[in-house]
Amino acid sequence: MATVDVTREHTLGKETARERAQQMADKLARKLDAKCAWNGDELTFKRSGADGSILVGEDSVRVVVKLGLMLTPMAGMVKGEVEKALEKYLA
Repeated sequence: MATVDVTREHTLGKETARERAQQMADKLARKLDAKCAWNGDELTFKRSGADGSILVGEDSVRVVVKLGLMLTPMAGMVKGEVEKALEKYLA
C-alpha cells in the first residue's frame, strides 16, 4: 500500500479554498466514481482501491491518497495528477 501526501499553500482564504476543493471532489467523483463527504474542513473520498482526504486550511490544502495494492505502482502518476489539480484549482 502506498500513500501520496501533497500540501499546497494558497492565499484564497478558507471559504474559497473549500469551494475549490469541492470542485476537485466533483471532478473526482465523476471521473473515478468516488464517494465524497465533508466532515468539518476535511473532505473524504473513497473508491475501490483508493481512499483519502482533502484537508482545507486558512492558507494551505493537504491531499492524502492511500492506494491499495493494485494501484501502488501508479503512486508517482497519482502524485503528479494531485499536484497538477492543486495548481489548477488553487491558482
